[in-house]
Amino acid sequence: MKLRILIIAAAGLALALYLVTHAGLDAVLSAAVTVGWSGFAILCLYALGLFLILGAAWYVLPPDPSPRRLWVFVWARMVRDAAAEVLPFSQLGGIVLGTRAAILHGVAPPLAFASMIVDVTTEMMAQIAYIAFGIVLLSTRAPQTSRAVSLTTACVIGLVLAALAGGLFVALQRYGHRMTGRLVARLVPGAVAPTAAVAARLDAIYRAPARLGLSAALHLAGWMASAIGAWIAFRLIGARVDLAAVMAIESLVYAARSAAAFIPNALGVQEAAYAVLAPLFGVGAEFGLAVSVLKRARDIAVGAPILLLWQAMEGRRALAGKPGALGDAD
Repeated sequence: MKLRILIIAAAGLALALYLVTHAGLDAVLSAAVTVGWSGFAILCLYALGLFLILGAAWYVLPPDPSPRRLWVFVWARMVRDAAAEVLPFSQLGGIVLGTRAAILHGVAPPLAFASMIVDVTTEMMAQIAYIAFGIVLLSTRAPQTSRAVSLTTACVIGLVLAALAGGLFVALQRYGHRMTGRLVARLVPGAVAPTAAVAARLDAIYRAPARLGLSAALHLAGWMASAIGAWIAFRLIGARVDLAAVMAIESLVYAARSAAAFIPNALGVQEAAYAVLAPLFGVGAEFGLAVSVLKRARDIAVGAPILLLWQAMEGRRALAGKPGALGDAD
C-alpha cells in the first residue's frame, strides 16, 4: 500500500474520531446501539437490496444484454462498493475491482471497461440531479442562517463545476478515444483491452440514448432509495426527522464524499458532512454521527463477506493460471 494512502487514511480517521468525541462519544455510541441487532439487520438487508438497482443501472448499458448476465453486473457492483467502503482504497480502486469482477464472470474486457466508464458517467449525472434537489431543499427547508446561506452558495458553485466536469467527461468519451484508452491502461495495466475495441464499445453504447437515460434514471432511483435507508437509520436511533430533510442531508453528504473521491473510504469527510448538515435540519450532530457510525458498521458487515468470496474466486483463477488475477488496484 502506498505511504500517501496510509497518511491520508490516518488523517481522515483522526478527524472522524475528533468529531465523534467533540459531539459526545457516549451520546453518539448510545444512539448507534439503540437500533439493536434486529434494526442493524434491517439496515444490512436494505443495503443488499440496493445492489439490484445499481447493478441493473450498469446492466442496461451494453447493447443486447443477456438476461442471465444481470446477476454478473449486480455482483460486480457489490464488489465495487465493498472494495471502496471496506478496503483502504479510493472510490477509483473500487471501480477497478468491480470491473475485474465482471471480467472474471465472462464479460468481454472491452465491454466491461466501456460499460464501466459509461455507468460511472450516468451515475454522476444522476447524482448531479440529486444534489440539485438537495440544494433546493437546503435553501427552502433549513433556517437561513449565515452558515446555511454560505453552505448553499458553496454547493451551487460545486454543482456548476460538477456539471461542467460531467460534460467534459462525456465529450472525452465521445471524441477522445485515445485519452480514454490511456485511462483504461492506467486503471488496469495488466488486463487492458485494445483501445480500438474499447472505443467501439463506447460508440455502440452511446448510440442507444434510451439505455443511457434508463441507466441514469435507475441511478437516480438508487440515490433516492439510499436516502430512504438513511431515514430508516435516523428513525431507528430515535431522531424525529422527515424524509425530505434526510434526502437533503444525504445528497450533500455524498456530494462531499464525491469531492473527496481519492480519500480512502471518505474517512473524516463523511463524518464532517453529517456533523455540519444534521443540525441545519434540527437534528443533533450526535444523531448524524451515529448514522455515520452505523453506515460504517453496515458497510463492513455487508462488504467483508463479499470481498472474501471475491478473493476466493480470484485465488482459484490465479491457481488455474488464467489471466486477470488481482493486481495493483489502487
